[in-house]
Amino acid sequence: MSSLAEAVTVKRARLESVDVVRGVIMIIMALDHTRDFFGQPGSPTNLATASVALFFTRWITNICAPVFFLLTGTGAWLSLRKRSKSELSRFLFTRGLWLIFLDLVLFRCLALQFNFDYHVTIITVLWALGWAMIVLSALVHLRVSFVTAFGVVMIVTHNLLDSIKSANPIWSILHSPNLIFTSPGHTVFISYPLIPWVGVTAVGYGLGQIYSWEPARRRAFLLRLGICLIVGFVVLRAINIYGDPFRWGTQRTAVYTALSFLNTTKYPPSLLFLLMTLGPALLLLRTVDSHTPTLLRPALIIGKVPMFYYLLHFFLIHLLAVIICGARYGHIHWMFESPDIAHFPITQPPGWGFSLPLVYLLWAFVVIAMYPLCRWYAALKQRSNNPWLSYL
Repeated sequence: MSSLAEAVTVKRARLESVDVVRGVIMIIMALDHTRDFFGQPGSPTNLATASVALFFTRWITNICAPVFFLLTGTGAWLSLRKRSKSELSRFLFTRGLWLIFLDLVLFRCLALQFNFDYHVTIITVLWALGWAMIVLSALVHLRVSFVTAFGVVMIVTHNLLDSIKSANPIWSILHSPNLIFTSPGHTVFISYPLIPWVGVTAVGYGLGQIYSWEPARRRAFLLRLGICLIVGFVVLRAINIYGDPFRWGTQRTAVYTALSFLNTTKYPPSLLFLLMTLGPALLLLRTVDSHTPTLLRPALIIGKVPMFYYLLHFFLIHLLAVIICGARYGHIHWMFESPDIAHFPITQPPGWGFSLPLVYLLWAFVVIAMYPLCRWYAALKQRSNNPWLSYL
């Protein structure tokens, strides 16, 4: 094989590994969202009431948001092969604004809630991702080592702020999930504070550097770093002093004690939550670094169009809920009603809620149905030079 052909092969493998992992977490993400619409009432992380199966159904999806933010940063660094820093900065800034607009205006109306009454607005992942991109649009003009250090310090130290209790909306936006506006008819709740997520995106940008290394060095680094993060999680969690606002403790059985150990805080993502999720993600990146297994080829397609998948899969899940509700009850008005936070994104009809096996079956249907749409859109993006397609 010529040196040029070898370079092309290595470049393709590097791109595919990032897309494959992104696709895997998008597929897993759909499980949690399917459970949101079709699962039985009750918190999956409340160890007093949740079954082991329900806990792990939620726990496995914890990997999704951290990896999505991490690979957003990594993708930004990789795009420097085609863009100057000024062009990348401009793209990140405008795409960030677009994602904030999507989250606040279009996404929840057209996909999540199917209503335009704005009784309940829960500000979620697209908002935080948009702001992370805007911050990164400024950081890209600095040395990559500084951007990486900025992200690491933010991740490691932000739990020092846990003791600050404030209802100030600015503080809620930055670090403490809370209501930022309430009136008799309208509520706005922040669920994705910015500080930790901005840090994860900055670290992802620094991680992008390894994709200019030789394959053996890159894989060794991913393996060592992934193991270090997992070991760091186990050690810090065992010490039980710092890294998460909630301590683990002995439960009624050894299994539930183990669940307590794993039950870390996502809103905002604690240091331990990020160590627990990003460590395995790095090992997955290392596993698929050299080639994409046949079983994961569909994930590669989905990973090429993550935002398209994200927006459309919510619409599909909600539409499926409307169809099933109509067939079961003869009425569908509940599927368009979200009068308060307790009834978000839908109002569950009396007796609504399916067993976990059925939730998993519905999840499989959603993913299978999404695949041909993602394949079509990925092909469209590949053959088109329209810059607007890069925003979805």
